[in-house]
Amino acid sequence: MTEQGTERRLGWLGTGRMGSELVLRLLTAGCDVAVYNRTKAKAEPLAAAGAKIVDSAAELAAAADIVFVTVGTSQDLIDALTGPDGLLSGGAAPSIVVDCSTISAEASRQVRQQLDARGTTLLAAPVMGNPKVAAAGGLTLAVSGPRDAFDAARPYLGLLGAGATYVGEGELARIVKLCHNLFLGVVIQSLSEVTILAEKSGVSRQALLACLNDSVMGSAFTRYKTPALVNLDFHATFTAELLRKDFDLGLAAARERETPMPVASLVHQLVQGLVGHGYGQSDFAALLMLAAQSAGLELVSENAEVSDGLGPDDTNGANDAVR
Repeated sequence: MTEQGTERRLGWLGTGRMGSELVLRLLTAGCDVAVYNRTKAKAEPLAAAGAKIVDSAAELAAAADIVFVTVGTSQDLIDALTGPDGLLSGGAAPSIVVDCSTISAEASRQVRQQLDARGTTLLAAPVMGNPKVAAAGGLTLAVSGPRDAFDAARPYLGLLGAGATYVGEGELARIVKLCHNLFLGVVIQSLSEVTILAEKSGVSRQALLACLNDSVMGSAFTRYKTPALVNLDFHATFTAELLRKDFDLGLAAARERETPMPVASLVHQLVQGLVGHGYGQSDFAALLMLAAQSAGLELVSENAEVSDGLGPDDTNGANDAVR
């Protein structure tokens, strides 16, 4: 339901783990949502929750006023929207496309121009959080594009998580997301290093992280990553390869703007090393393993029950964006 009480027809293109969680949030709020995914089987479970499954992206364009998109790469977005089988491949076009992916500003500008030619407005709205955070209602979004389009989409953006911040015109939201993920990588590398120093000194990972989480240095992010670091569980919430992609994009943006980023540049190479060591599809928190190897420390799981801060009884993280 919108603030004005006027319903818009919603569509969602791309129902991987993130897209599916966000569609469920809209459905739970009572919205009517049509969905399309290139691999239809990934979209079909949403039908049980009330989604309408369509057979093509072009059909989705005809079924919705506002279409949200979650895809993996810049080329995926270009193909999904403007390719031969994309959203605009038929005669219909939605009034607004809200792209929640992490892509380059250049690709976003290219898509924006092509959408404009069809009378469709693009909102760049990359999400900050992972599917588990989305399910807990902790996702946040940075949004850029025409302000009137943001105002039209804002009631639905607000249903996706903890908040959507309008950051300006054009592709500015892309820069905000890249800054977020550069910071993300720097923080996990620093957290990994101090955790290894403590363990090599005789302090358990669980004890160190409990202390940090209760201190002024604790955050939703450090709490969320604590179970992975304590128990060496690197099932991906965000893969090392995806983090490398975002560092590639972020450092390219910094170079374009003549902005030195010495710390992020070093972490970029460490993430590259993580991928080179075979952790490309593991969670980026596996940087802990490289830090341990460099220190000559062999890690074992502490098999401890520790909170990630996202449960209903936790008050220290469910409303913050983490990866």
